[in-house]
Amino acid sequence: MWTKEIIGTEKPIIAMCHLLPLPGDPGYDRAGGMRKVIEAARRDLDALQEGGVDAVMFSNEFSMPYLTRVRTETVASMARIIGELFSEIEVPFGVNVLWDPVASLDLAVATGAKFVREIFTGVYASDFGLWNTDCGSVVRHQHAIGAGEVKLLFNIVPEGAVYLSQRDVVSIAKSTVFNARPDALCVSGLTAGAETDTQTLSLVKQAVPGTLVFANTGVRPENVEQQLSIADGAVVGTTFKVDGKFENPVDVKRVKAFMDKVRQFRANLGV
Repeated sequence: MWTKEIIGTEKPIIAMCHLLPLPGDPGYDRAGGMRKVIEAARRDLDALQEGGVDAVMFSNEFSMPYLTRVRTETVASMARIIGELFSEIEVPFGVNVLWDPVASLDLAVATGAKFVREIFTGVYASDFGLWNTDCGSVVRHQHAIGAGEVKLLFNIVPEGAVYLSQRDVVSIAKSTVFNARPDALCVSGLTAGAETDTQTLSLVKQAVPGTLVFANTGVRPENVEQQLSIADGAVVGTTFKVDGKFENPVDVKRVKAFMDKVRQFRANLGV
């Protein structure tokens, strides 16, 4: 599994480093400016790394409402943030420019990110309007810019969206793997912090046993063992925040307690 080679362990925990609103976003704090965004990201990165996570993923999580084709200032801002923090990043990292796979790959190449998470396939009725994708063009762009080694994490159950035509998750997983060759599939709940349904997670894993499957939202101390008994890893954000609230900064004590439980679980599996 590539997670062992790139992240250093099987059943990895990829922690989200959520960036505050950026220039051009409705919630951007002009008075605090980019310095405020960078310092908040630095505090969260420090807490996540001190807490012992296996990898981090930088995302413009507070660029609400999201775009499916982001603007130049968003990618430029994220590149600056990662650039300023680069010497302090001690674990493998990825990027997620919500929700634009081309921009995510561009950012990955510019910063040296090892993986990206995006919506690469499907047509959806979503909170952001009619949401279309073009996986063939995106993957060709990936190779054109020299990002062939960047791992692609496909979110096949997008938050706040449903397939335009009715399809079950098993057929989606099978056809996505056959047609697009993802490096991993991410299975989500309805929104950030919403628990990933274990039955859905199990169905996806059984459908594509040769592909990594990650629990993408809502993994918490009380369900992490159950989730990791099915999934090949997890992406964790809200659980690590103060009081477990999406809007709050990272709480290092919560990270340590969570990762202690994960390490014990992995030790019991012999991982």
